Amino acid sequence: MRERGRTRRLLGLGTRTGGAMLRTRLGGQANWRALGEALFEGLAELKGPAMKLAQIMAQWDDLLPPELADELARLQRQATPMPWEDIRRTLCDQYGELEALFIEVETEPFASASMGQVHRAVTRDGETVVLKVQYPGLDEVLESDLIQLRRLMRLGRWFNVPQARLEALFEELAASLRGELDYRAEASALTRYRARYAHLEGLVIPEPLPALCGQRVLAMRHVAGTPLRELEGADDAVRQRLATTLADWLTEELFTHGELHADPHAGNFAADAAGRLVIYDLGAVITVPHERLAAMMRLLEATLDADPLAMDAAMLALGGRQGEGAPLSLYREAAEAVAPLFAPGPQDFGDVRVHRRLRELSPRVWAAMDRLQPPADTLLLSRTLNGHYWNLVRLGARLDMSARVRPLLARALR
Repeated sequence: MRERGRTRRLLGLGTRTGGAMLRTRLGGQANWRALGEALFEGLAELKGPAMKLAQIMAQWDDLLPPELADELARLQRQATPMPWEDIRRTLCDQYGELEALFIEVETEPFASASMGQVHRAVTRDGETVVLKVQYPGLDEVLESDLIQLRRLMRLGRWFNVPQARLEALFEELAASLRGELDYRAEASALTRYRARYAHLEGLVIPEPLPALCGQRVLAMRHVAGTPLRELEGADDAVRQRLATTLADWLTEELFTHGELHADPHAGNFAADAAGRLVIYDLGAVITVPHERLAAMMRLLEATLDADPLAMDAAMLALGGRQGEGAPLSLYREAAEAVAPLFAPGPQDFGDVRVHRRLRELSPRVWAAMDRLQPPADTLLLSRTLNGHYWNLVRLGARLDMSARVRPLLARALR
């Protein structure tokens, strides 16, 4: 990962992004497609934390300009793999001679992402396993990339976001990225989740192999599956079963265990041959304190009641909403936009009315950001929930959210 000019290239991408934001802020037009293409080409090659953050941004596709969101989404499915020799060095650092443990290690990865890539292997016992290998030198470039991220986040001041809030957001993102570097922590999360959710028959979590795991290599038993993003044409009954499992699991995560899988891009999920939901990646799991969850549920309750004054009070209680003048009309329209999903009975997550209204509202959200000021400690949680929502959209979920949410409101707010 040591590349001469890496910092210069990141600064160039940051400057180009900032210029587009500034033109929009001043009422001009930005070429979002060209910016997205430049970010894709640059970040797909650089990989690492910068690419990870772009993938996070891609999950905000209800707020980003469509052309930019489309290009960033390519980073989730078309990441350029690292050359095999670089990956082999990391494996040899972990295992010594590979031939002593493996009959074969496939040199072509079957998955590659921002922080590492996955190779199939066959052990000396004849078992097929997968090896998730961290990109070489990633720990060395992380802190350098974070410095550039901190500089880029200063653009938030153009939206009158206080410096203290930007710093809090930066620290939350930095802690999340640093945590993803230790694959032993992910192995522990896999073990914990396998035990915790063993009762969910529709859920599969690969088993880690502790004897083969290290800080930069995660070994798991191979679980074959069709990626979530390739299931749009699958049997509807299978997709509804997957959607129900996903919703049930997320509910139990949040409301029973106070945790949340925080890397919801579609490449981390699949369906096995029996139509069960497979979760491949637990590198990012965040704690959700009850007080924070209760505060967000109060905001949801006010939204479902279409009460803009209560929505504003909930925003203030969350630690957001600075300045004078509550954007009551924006609250009202936001409540109207999401209302169809929470009407009684099963509702279609593919309802384009909801997506269209949210996208139409996004310029007003950005324009009101100096007053809204979402608290930094809820941004990662909100982004994560948004990503899981879009996975339900991809599955064409039909869920009775009214029946699901009302008991949860009572439980969280008691």
